[in-house]
Amino acid sequence: MNILVLSNSDDLIASIRPEAEIYVSLAKHGYTIIMMTQSSSAYNSRFVEHNIKVIDTSFKKKFDFKLIKKIRSIIKEESIDILYATNSRAISNATFACIGTNTKLVSYRGTTGGLYRHDPSSYLNALNPRVDSIICVSQAVNNHVSKQLFSKSTKVVTIYKGHDLAWYNFKPVDLNKFSISKDAFNVVCVANDRPIKGLIYLIKAAKLLSHIKNINIILIGANIKQKSYLDEIDQSGMKERIHILGYRNDVPQIIKACNVLVQPSLREGLPKVILEALSVSTPVIASAIEGNMEIINDEFNGLIVPVKDSKAISDKIIELYNSPEKLQILSNNCIYTIKNKMSHTTTVENYIKYFKLLLK
Repeated sequence: MNILVLSNSDDLIASIRPEAEIYVSLAKHGYTIIMMTQSSSAYNSRFVEHNIKVIDTSFKKKFDFKLIKKIRSIIKEESIDILYATNSRAISNATFACIGTNTKLVSYRGTTGGLYRHDPSSYLNALNPRVDSIICVSQAVNNHVSKQLFSKSTKVVTIYKGHDLAWYNFKPVDLNKFSISKDAFNVVCVANDRPIKGLIYLIKAAKLLSHIKNINIILIGANIKQKSYLDEIDQSGMKERIHILGYRNDVPQIIKACNVLVQPSLREGLPKVILEALSVSTPVIASAIEGNMEIINDEFNGLIVPVKDSKAISDKIIELYNSPEKLQILSNNCIYTIKNKMSHTTTVENYIKYFKLLLK
């Protein structure tokens, strides 16, 4: 089986690893993998090590005639069976490149929003009739995509983007270097400045936690130092114990050093940060949205709270603060979830089964 992958992989290794390792594992299973991605990718040396051919490619436009021509020539020269496009610009160019070929065009979908049957731009994406199949990162995404499709001929499947515990065999970061006591009860949240991430609801919860002097809140992500957040922090009563670390390249190491992760999003496909937390045995307090609830089992590996509910977030943090025994039980169950539901091995097995089914 010859597989051509169109993917952006110019990011931190920890960010792209769950996807990139799928292609490495497929290559290990004997499949021919050709990657069209940026030559600057930190993963290219690993791709080459496993006999994956890398073709330097940037996806800058939804319609790029030169790129379409290039993709089409590779399809013919390499006898490509499956073209797997993982971002919107890659998908739109791939739909034109595959016209008139027998190559199966598979697109990836990782979010529950942004794809609607009433939006003409969606037909340059996964709703294009030339797309044979859509792989969704979660059942929540699958449900959304399936509602948008007119044609029943387009196959939609859920394959979780699993993790491998071996990726997380590292020491936790020393929080002292951020002037944060590692002996305190440290709550971490990873979210860039986007309203759907729900960060404001954790910050508002701080007012209800301020009386507990041994609790810190650690905020990681880009552009968090916005006036709306800073004003709320100033009024929280625990300003000195809310630590904004900004964008970091050692997020899993920081999560591993913390007692609990809070994930207050309003919409998610399959939050990578939750899988990272479970992989390092850090329990999660998560909002009750579909994507979160596919990973977090309430009272097993974390706790579920209503969406946009700051008081519920503070109540659950206090509950775990007051019950080290319960926190430890949740922590012990985190690894179980990765091993038995969200493992990288299972992900690769499901990709192989599905690709074989498509070619029958």
